[in-house]
Amino acid sequence: MKALVLFTGMLLTGADAFGADPHVDIQKFAFVPKEITVAPGTAVTWTNLDETPHTLKASDGSFASKALDTSDTFQQTFSKEGDYTYFCTLHPFMTGTVHVRGGGGSAGGGQ
Repeated sequence: MKALVLFTGMLLTGADAFGADPHVDIQKFAFVPKEITVAPGTAVTWTNLDETPHTLKASDGSFASKALDTSDTFQQTFSKEGDYTYFCTLHPFMTGTVHVRGGGGSAGGGQ
C-alpha cells in the first residue's frame, strides 16, 4: 500500500513524490497524472495505454518523443530544477507538467 503525500496542492503517491519510479500513463487522450513532481536527476517514464498513437514534446523544445503506439514507452531524465510543460503534437489539447524540485520539496525557479 502506497503512502499518500500532499505537495503544493497536488496529491501524489509515494512513488511520484521523489520516488524511484515516477510514471505517467497516456490514457483516454490525457496524461495521468497531468502534473508530477520529481527530484533533479529523476527519469520519468510515459506509457501509451490508448489505441491511438501519441507523442510528447516539451514546450521549450528540451525533449521530444517519437510517435508512441499502444504499450510504447518514453523516458526522460530531468537534471535541472524547473517546471517542464509538454504536449502531444498529434493532439495539442493533451498537456502535462513535470515539476523538478530539490530534495525535500523546496520551491524552485524556472528551467
